[in-house]
Amino acid sequence: MTEQLVLIERADRCATVTLNRPQAMNALSRALRMALTEAITSLSADDAIDAIVLTGAGERAFTAGLDLKELGSDPAALGEANGSDKPEDVVAAITACPKPVIGAINGVAITGGFELAMACDILIASENARFADTHARVGIMPGWGLSQKLSRAIGISRAKEMSLTGNFLDAQTACQWGLVNRVVPAGELVAYAQGLARDMQGADQAFLRAYTKLIDDGFAVGLDEAIALETERSSAYNASVTPSTVEERRIAVQARNRAQPSASASAANDEKA
Repeated sequence: MTEQLVLIERADRCATVTLNRPQAMNALSRALRMALTEAITSLSADDAIDAIVLTGAGERAFTAGLDLKELGSDPAALGEANGSDKPEDVVAAITACPKPVIGAINGVAITGGFELAMACDILIASENARFADTHARVGIMPGWGLSQKLSRAIGISRAKEMSLTGNFLDAQTACQWGLVNRVVPAGELVAYAQGLARDMQGADQAFLRAYTKLIDDGFAVGLDEAIALETERSSAYNASVTPSTVEERRIAVQARNRAQPSASASAANDEKA
């Protein structure tokens, strides 16, 4: 029977995509990269899906990165994996996805797997998650953006520490450094990520995608240019918003706030429990 390398579960307008090579720590073989790229591209165009959760099968690994056995046995394998405009460029597929992609990091995310995680819009880590950049130890330069994204996420000194040592970063430290948004128990990881996806469905989806693009495009340029970009796009978009629409959404926001307890109230309830 042919191994199904990528599993897709659809529920409540959210797609949960699972890398399915647990026996190989979900290593990114060319076949897996192709299957994942096809899955993300298809879901990007699926009007029945508003958000994507990306995780790995098993408890050990989100993904251990590129399949080193494949790289060591095929002279063309590294060239196929590196760079853009490749049919199996999974990072490009995630970056181009107009819908939020939430990474549910269930285990180790190493080198290329670390780069795959950082392509996601939001990262939620289980207590078992660990991150490592071993490019220097393997002797392969990153080609999916890690050398530039990591320093922007955690600061240049911390990024150099990770990249030049190849040492692992545990989930709690990753959260303290701002690399991941939350650390949750392993058994709650995917459900928590799916809950975030549902929270995002309360907004108009076309607006959500436009707002995501504004954040991403602005982050990629200097502050002055980013502010000008926001002014340009907000002026164009807000000109079409009517007072009645604002009132309808104000009422909806108030109703949601009444139904959703504050973080402090939730914490107090937890303490009482």
